[in-house]
Amino acid sequence: MSSSQYLTTELRQWITAQLQNGITREALYQAMLSSGWQPDLARQALEEHPSLASEPVLSLPAVAEPVVEPGTVPEPNLGDQRSVLLPDGHRVEVLMTLARPRVVVFGGLLTDEECDAIVTAAGARLARSETVASQKEGSEVNAARTSEGMFFERGESEVVARIEARIAALVNWPLRNGEGLQVLRYRTGAEYQPHYDYFDPRHASSKAILQRGGQRVGTLVMYLNTPTRGGATVFPDVKLDVMAQKGNAVFFSYDRPEPGTLTLHGGAPVMEGEKWVATKWLRQGEFV
Repeated sequence: MSSSQYLTTELRQWITAQLQNGITREALYQAMLSSGWQPDLARQALEEHPSLASEPVLSLPAVAEPVVEPGTVPEPNLGDQRSVLLPDGHRVEVLMTLARPRVVVFGGLLTDEECDAIVTAAGARLARSETVASQKEGSEVNAARTSEGMFFERGESEVVARIEARIAALVNWPLRNGEGLQVLRYRTGAEYQPHYDYFDPRHASSKAILQRGGQRVGTLVMYLNTPTRGGATVFPDVKLDVMAQKGNAVFFSYDRPEPGTLTLHGGAPVMEGEKWVATKWLRQGEFV
């Protein structure tokens, strides 16, 4: 995809504002890399900006991505920290951790403005959510899942790319190993009954799905609003409920496609109002 497809009016205005604030071209380039841009696209986008078009081509190093060793899963570097400062300057609070299953609840992963921007961008593209088909290839509408949803392409917009880069840094997993963000809206009464996020190798659809990046090994659910009542993310095996709070997120990982990972989870019914979430699924290999 060419950089001109990425250079939206919003991004042009953002670049202009940064330059007017005295940010150097080199610093702006590094900020774009931290937000998930590929080096060549970041250079081209800057070169196409009217105020920078006559300046020489940038020649700066790219930001190295984590190396994925066989058998590893995404894992935040937390130690005993109560908060994590990410490369983009955003600080995330660590609200809760659990060793088995591996669950981490983060506070303030997204700003209110980022939540609202994702909801606005997704709103016109929602359709009835589906699940992976078990008896045939593809996906199907399932009574267990009564939300509406859509997928963003990876790096589709500046705000999507920024969030994806933040997630990659937080859980130490390459951007290229992540699926595009999925946004879901649950109206009053809607739910997603308990399920696993990994692909069951026995299902007819799994072979083709696994060819696109291997097995899922981690999930990050981000809350884009706070429902009036209900809508928690539940983990029945360990009796854990994570309440939906705007800007917060719950991360969990699973090292094999088995119930023994204790990652059975679901979206409890929304009792009042509606719930918006954005989910990032992480694959073992590069997602294509």
